[in-house]
Amino acid sequence: MRYEQEIQLDNSELDLKPTYERAQEIFETIFREVGNAIVGQKEMIRQILIAMLCEGHVLVESNPGLGKTLTISTISQIMNMRFSRIQCTPDLMPSDITGTDIIEEDEKGGKRFQFKLGPVFANIVLADEINRASPKTQSALLEAMQEKQVTVANTTYALDKPFFILATQNPLEMEGTYALPEAQLDRFLMKILLTYPNPDEEFEIVNRYAEAFRPTVQKCIDRQTFIELQEITRRIPISNKLKKYAIDIVNRTRNMPEMIEAGASPRASIALILCAKANALLDNRGYVDKEDIDFMVLPVLRHRIILSFDAARDNVNSDEIIEKILTDRTITEALQ
Repeated sequence: MRYEQEIQLDNSELDLKPTYERAQEIFETIFREVGNAIVGQKEMIRQILIAMLCEGHVLVESNPGLGKTLTISTISQIMNMRFSRIQCTPDLMPSDITGTDIIEEDEKGGKRFQFKLGPVFANIVLADEINRASPKTQSALLEAMQEKQVTVANTTYALDKPFFILATQNPLEMEGTYALPEAQLDRFLMKILLTYPNPDEEFEIVNRYAEAFRPTVQKCIDRQTFIELQEITRRIPISNKLKKYAIDIVNRTRNMPEMIEAGASPRASIALILCAKANALLDNRGYVDKEDIDFMVLPVLRHRIILSFDAARDNVNSDEIIEKILTDRTITEALQ
């Protein structure tokens, strides 16, 4: 069902028009180039790209060895962006992420403080096994994620645009880890659950990487073009009915005390609508449809709700509860 006319760029936005007209070609090239290095995982790749278009960040939960690092480093190569990797460990310090002031000696023998940039000063940052870092170190990422800046010794340093963090965590080994607090989980635009490849995909992986295969990808987009695509994403129109539909879904998570102890915040409503816009743009549509919202509900909401004791006791997970909300007739009837 089409709810609204397609995006129309006014005279003040004509500089975005060439990029908008090339958007589908750009996305097809990105997916093709990523496919040269990565087998399968199409949904994860799509959701990562959606998060980047929305200027958000992603938390990926999966078992080891499923290609998370290769995927995000490949995307950074294709987009010609600076990439850095942070291996989180219990002894990692906040300054290991943000950077610190060091003493340097000039040509005349004088000494002065010079700020040495940390790995967070990149366009795409991989925080590997973030739940192994201490809470103090985890919190060092909060300002960078939310404000796109870092403050060290009362001096604030702006991060380059675009800025994207992909954090991973391993659900198998919980000993010696620090679960992310709800406040930090909420700062991730979405949480992706990565599963094993199917047998055919795994056969192709073995054929590629157990032989003399060396993946090569071509740079197909520059940073400025991607920033323009981020701006276009926010201009994709969405009807008031669909806005209310998204808000009703989020609001329902706050009214299920038998299954949910704490529901999603208004930040979830913003995230759901933004992600729906990005999904529409990827599908070469200049407007948001109901299917865009339905597609993004699980990754946007699954980490933003706290299950009740009864739900945890009955082994009900957040995805099952969210899917139950989507089938609620009182929500869908509002679109009629």
